[in-house]
Amino acid sequence: MIRQAKGKTPRRPPPKKPSNNQKDPVGVYCRVRPLGAEDEECCIEVISNTTIQLHAPDGLKANRNGEFKETQYSFKKVFGIKTTQRELFEDVAKPLVEDLIHCKNGLLFTYGVTGSGKTYTMTGSPGQGGLLPRSLDMIFNSIGPYQAKRYVFKPDDKNGMEVQNQVDALLDRQKRDSQTTVPKTPTTRRIDPEFTDMISPEEACKADGVDEDSSYSVFVSYIEIYNNYIYDLLEETPYDPIKPKPPQSKILREDQNHNMYVAGCTEVEVKSTEEAFEVFWRGQKKRRIANTQLNRESSRSHSVFIIKLAQAPLDADGDNVLQDKNQVNVSQLCLVDLAGSERTSRTRAEGSRLREAGNINQSLMTLRTCIEVLRENQMCGTNKMVPYRDSKVTHLFKNYFDGEGKVRMVVCVNPKADDYEETLLVMRFAEMTQEVEVARPVDRPICGFTAGRRQRNQAFKEELTRRLEERGGPVDIESPTVLNQLFQSFLHFLPMMIEEYNKTANMLKSVLQEQDSNLLSKENFIQEQRGKLGEKDKMVQNQKNEIDRLEKKSKMLEYKIDILQKTTNIYEEDKRSLQQELESREQRLQREVSEKRRMETRMQGIVTDAKLKWEKECERRVNAKQLEMQNKLWVKDEKLKQLKAIVTEGKTENRQPQRPSREKDKVPAKRSASPSPVPTGPPVRPLHRRSHSAGGERWVDHKPTTNVDLDTVLQPNIPNAIKVNAPNEKALSKCDKYVLTHQEVASDGEIQTKLIKGEVFKTRGGGQAVQFTDIETLKQENPVAASRKRRSSETGPDGEPVEGDWTDVETRCSVAVEMRAGSNLGPGYQHHGYPKRRKP
Repeated sequence: MIRQAKGKTPRRPPPKKPSNNQKDPVGVYCRVRPLGAEDEECCIEVISNTTIQLHAPDGLKANRNGEFKETQYSFKKVFGIKTTQRELFEDVAKPLVEDLIHCKNGLLFTYGVTGSGKTYTMTGSPGQGGLLPRSLDMIFNSIGPYQAKRYVFKPDDKNGMEVQNQVDALLDRQKRDSQTTVPKTPTTRRIDPEFTDMISPEEACKADGVDEDSSYSVFVSYIEIYNNYIYDLLEETPYDPIKPKPPQSKILREDQNHNMYVAGCTEVEVKSTEEAFEVFWRGQKKRRIANTQLNRESSRSHSVFIIKLAQAPLDADGDNVLQDKNQVNVSQLCLVDLAGSERTSRTRAEGSRLREAGNINQSLMTLRTCIEVLRENQMCGTNKMVPYRDSKVTHLFKNYFDGEGKVRMVVCVNPKADDYEETLLVMRFAEMTQEVEVARPVDRPICGFTAGRRQRNQAFKEELTRRLEERGGPVDIESPTVLNQLFQSFLHFLPMMIEEYNKTANMLKSVLQEQDSNLLSKENFIQEQRGKLGEKDKMVQNQKNEIDRLEKKSKMLEYKIDILQKTTNIYEEDKRSLQQELESREQRLQREVSEKRRMETRMQGIVTDAKLKWEKECERRVNAKQLEMQNKLWVKDEKLKQLKAIVTEGKTENRQPQRPSREKDKVPAKRSASPSPVPTGPPVRPLHRRSHSAGGERWVDHKPTTNVDLDTVLQPNIPNAIKVNAPNEKALSKCDKYVLTHQEVASDGEIQTKLIKGEVFKTRGGGQAVQFTDIETLKQENPVAASRKRRSSETGPDGEPVEGDWTDVETRCSVAVEMRAGSNLGPGYQHHGYPKRRKP
């Protein structure tokens, strides 16, 4: 058994309600309002008293066959433009009022597009009262003679009623009378003239089957749901002209029977139709309405007028209400005027009007969603949760859809063509609502007193009044003066009554003495009968003893049954608690398993990302290292080739005779380079290698502005090259090769030029990248100094050629001379011309 946490009250189980498998569908009625102008296009046609047909207006597109689609919708009853308010009330609201008087709840709400006549249907106009005033009038016409005095019933602020004793009720009435003596403003005392003659006397109706042995009281409350907040329209707050306070919103709570109600809502006890009208109009003035493009007085909130009827049986004498709270039955009828759905494209709402329209449409959308889920649960056998709490409207009336009373809806439509699309949505929602079934409310038990208590009490009063009238006394028997006179007359006739009593007693005594003789003869017979009765008494006593023994045994068995029943209840409670604990643990285990799976998936993703990242990093480093080693290998191979060529050239020069040097044979410039061989391995980024065109490769010739032009014989020649001073993306996107000309001062003071070459690749991000693959060095030297240095290094002290060691050879051959005209690895060279002869 789960131990309850400290400081928490366990949830009270709901009371057991009598089961009722009978269900009734939601009653949906349709009312068509007249057109505003006779020349307007009409899109609704009443086919029968249960069917209407929608015609698409001329401005809408036709279907694939080139015809406009006509749709028919059926309702419980359709009311045309000639339907009166009385006819509508007789079919829609009168059954709900009769159920209210017989302790059953009811919900009636109007639904439709803005400007379709919902407020007129609910409220009406002078001479044409709507559903609300006619319902009040029928209630007071039915229970008028049986109403309790004011303050006999009192709300307990928990959606219930309690019965006050006569003293407390009298004190509350005196307090009210003392407060009403103070003159009030005319607006709070006078009924608005628009609501004085809403119902003609000949249209008044009355319910049948009213319990005459019960006492009744009517309480009304009026609220509105504005921007999904609940406000009390009957709440009286002191007005502060300096710093007015905004109205405070109310909250929804759940009573002990798990019914929703508005906490702290004002409930006013009314005793007549006129008083109820006054309370209604007082709240109607506070309701939020505004002028829009579609309606001059558009409701900006959902209004709910709640009528509570408290009834309790009279006591055994039929005078006062029975002082038992459990015998009080409270039924309520909710009349809801829903705000109309509207499109901001038509109303052109802005600011607060736009916010109001959004909240109205959202609450109506929640109502549609709840109806759809209820319909799906009933038709498909599912058990989806109905989202009542998403809106205050659905949360307040969720008990009605769960079987706490009948539900009726009046769909108001405007037949003009401009509302066709929105009317089509309303028709679809109404058609779906008719498929929802609500449990039929069960009749509540009535007090077990005998019927006719009020009539007997009334008949006694009438008889007493008649006798007083015959004697010439006053008629009002309830006044203290009449009671005092009755007591004085009783004292006056008391001696005469005693004398008559003594005479009657003496006469009876003589009669009894005469009968004593007759009784003596009968005593013998009585003695015999007594003997027989004694025997019968013994038999009866034995039977009583046996009955007592059986009753004790029966009580013992009942006691054991109670103990077993309590033990069973305890075990069932433990079983339920253990099942709840098991379910909670299973849910927690499932959450932990799902969390573990999510963590495993996340870790696998992290490991995979890290693995891919490190694989790419290793691949990049391996490629970079491989390229570096290849470059080093290419440089070594090139140096060996140059060394071999120089050694071979030196041997050839030693074999051939040396030609005399002339001034005209001076080499004007000497080009030394350390080219790199063509790479034989795969490209670094083969996926982004640019394909070569048939016309050859194009180069980007990057020559900074700081370079110095050298007047040498051989100059680098790059055909079809784009010459730039700084690299840019546009030039790189058009070429495949890239060369950078860089100049610096060598150790011997001559200017040394380096051609840094590379390949252009397209990156995955859409940019351009350059990978350098070769460096070519150009160096300018004096040919005379170079030849002297070569001869001094090639001849010994005897004038004989001496072969130098490897170090001198590598030093001499670190710079090679290349005189080719062009190459696919880089730019070729063209003959620029010999320099001028120097004077000896």
